[in-house]
Amino acid sequence: MSQSFFSTHQATLDGALKAIRERTCWSAYPEIPSGKVYGESAKDDGQKAFESRLNRPFNLAGHPGAAGGVGAEVSPYGTALGVKYPKADVGSLVAAADKAWQGWKRADVETRVGVCLEILHRLNRRSFEMALAVMHTTGQGWMMAFQAGGPHAQDRGLEAVAYAYDEMTRTPRQATWSKRVGKEETVTLRKTFRIVPRGIALTIGCSTFPTWNGYPGIFASLATGNAVIVKPHPGAILPLAITVEVARDVLREAGFDPNVITLAADEVNAPITKDLVQRPEVKIIDYTGGSAFGEWIEQNAKHAVVYTEKAGVNSIIIDSVENLKAMTGNLAFTLCLYSGQMCTTSQNIFIPREGIETGEGHKSFDEVAGAIVKAVDWFLGDPKRAAEVLGAIQNENTARRVDEAKQQGLPVLRESTPVANEGFPKARVRSPIILKAESKDRAKFAGEMFGPIAYIIATANTDESIRLAADIAREKGAITCAIYSTDSKVIEKAEDAAADAGVPLSCNLTGSIWVNQAAAFSDFHVSGANPAGNATLCDSAFVANRFRIVQSRIPVTN
Repeated sequence: MSQSFFSTHQATLDGALKAIRERTCWSAYPEIPSGKVYGESAKDDGQKAFESRLNRPFNLAGHPGAAGGVGAEVSPYGTALGVKYPKADVGSLVAAADKAWQGWKRADVETRVGVCLEILHRLNRRSFEMALAVMHTTGQGWMMAFQAGGPHAQDRGLEAVAYAYDEMTRTPRQATWSKRVGKEETVTLRKTFRIVPRGIALTIGCSTFPTWNGYPGIFASLATGNAVIVKPHPGAILPLAITVEVARDVLREAGFDPNVITLAADEVNAPITKDLVQRPEVKIIDYTGGSAFGEWIEQNAKHAVVYTEKAGVNSIIIDSVENLKAMTGNLAFTLCLYSGQMCTTSQNIFIPREGIETGEGHKSFDEVAGAIVKAVDWFLGDPKRAAEVLGAIQNENTARRVDEAKQQGLPVLRESTPVANEGFPKARVRSPIILKAESKDRAKFAGEMFGPIAYIIATANTDESIRLAADIAREKGAITCAIYSTDSKVIEKAEDAAADAGVPLSCNLTGSIWVNQAAAFSDFHVSGANPAGNATLCDSAFVANRFRIVQSRIPVTN
């Protein structure tokens, strides 16, 4: 069965392998939630499937430690999900994963990759159900939840599988080695090269993008032959629980112990993540989340290979523009999308104190800042558009952070206000707050303020803007940076500074492409070259150290 999985999906794998080499636009899974693509009943079926999950136990047949239940998810749109997940202690999870791993690690590359491809295929067919699970745990708007939680996340998983397959097949499985050692003697050896997985992998999920950020590590570890324990954020368990359920079904059908992948659900008041991290049997850790806990993992998991995506302070540098309205419209969407709860969202906007040149003549700092505020106001002026794009605030702490930002004592250019969502009256929604700062206020804007919070900062000139953005990226980390300039020399200077600081740079984005978007198979998400994270999603380094190659050799005699 598993070999037929590989054959069935080989064209998809071939497309992914081609895409990671060419880095052009390619996707295996359609991002448009159309009945023509997913089936006319797909949306209704997804709604029914999601609703059937609520207010009942989540059954994972044969899962270790299934007695009791944990789970206290509350939708940011205002209702408790009421789902209870298997309660498993750390010891039973590790023991079950280790036992299941014994068979999985001996499967050949094509078998494991075929299983992963089939899991992704089945997840894709359930994208409508997944969209609702993501929406009601993270607070993303429905369309974003469908795309980022479904097809885009699946593309990220496939991207990891493609890199893993590429790395595992780079070395031949067997080779004949001959060397003449004398006039009469030739030594011939048959060498066998075996992929040896590291063991148990732990994926620690985040609350905002559980699948998009979780799938690369999950599928990189599975494809390379490791067992995976999935530890979701307590506020966003359901999307990863569905993922584990689907994966276990495919593993079982392929003849493997389904405990190759398990779910480690917990609650805020009874966390188990530190215990899992410190288990010596855990050999790989994938983490997405805040910097403080990520740094703790890096310091306390010396027994494991650790891949982290933490936090950063993302910047936009405005030097000059041809079309001010096009730029501010683009920035308005960037600042509003998912209420700034993306690791790629821009926080600091640097503008020269003396203003900038535009296609309409010179504009002062206040005029440019006012145009940005006006664009945000206009964008949020349509209630339906505002509700869909802003989504809801995932965590109450994020909403409180908006008020804390105001208490910094900086001038407020735009107040943050609650925003009504007609479909979900209890939704926790806040519009962005925009503050004005001077470059001397660095201590107030140089740290990450996660959420709908932005600073427009007056600098001496563009050189200081570039220097500040690069210095903050080096010191605090950054995942994105953008610049607007009509001067090619300024752009070159920014490219050099951003590269040296290890932060990807976007230049002069307008229209329907934004700095906080990252495309699978083309964009490298997080560079691994500054404190925002030590890994990239995805590249060869992200998969190659999840296994080692161990050889055996034997003389060949005539």
